[in-house]
This record gives sequence, structure tokens and C-alpha cells, in this order.
Amino acid sequence: MKQIVAIVKPYLAEKVFEALRRAPIEALNVREVKGFGRQKNYLDEYLGGEYALAFLPKVEITVWVDDHRVEEIVRKIVGLARTGRMGDGKIFVLPVVDCRTEIDIGGE
Repeated sequence: MKQIVAIVKPYLAEKVFEALRRAPIEALNVREVKGFGRQKNYLDEYLGGEYALAFLPKVEITVWVDDHRVEEIVRKIVGLARTGRMGDGKIFVLPVVDCRTEIDIGGE
């Protein structure tokens, strides 16, 4: 099993959710996040010093999929979230070392 973490622009997140809703995934989590990448320097040069530390809003989508589905899911996300412009986001694929389906609370 693999964990795929996709950080996308907020206005594209709904399209990605819709595509993943019909995809063969084990689970999905969503978080609103803020950050910057290479565009930080671009903002500094383009908009002036007051925006040098501006964090841009993004949506982090985390899905867990079987190993043989990773490329399919990554292609879906890239196809929907990529605009070709700076700040499109990132996709990380991580191995899942262990997965527990039940949580033991207080030894019950």
C-alpha cells in the first residue's frame, strides 16, 4: 500500500475530489494548508517586499491506495490539478509501513 499526498490549488480541489470519489482508493483525508515553494521569490520580486513571506492557500489531499493503482491515481490528480503555471503544487508518494484498521483505546 502507498500513501499519496497531493497539494493542489483550492479552486481545483473539488474536481480532484470528484475524480477520486469514483477511483479505487482505500481512504482519503483533506486539509486546508498554507505554504510556498519556488514562487516565494517570484512574489518577492513581482509584488514587493511586503509579500515576501506570504503563504498561499492550498488543499492537501491524502489518499491510500494499493501499490498497483499508484500510477493511475497520480495521473488522475495531475490531469485535473495541473495548470502549467507556477504554484500548481506537489505530489508525494510514500510507502505505508503499517496499517491498523482498528484502534485499541485504553486496552478495551
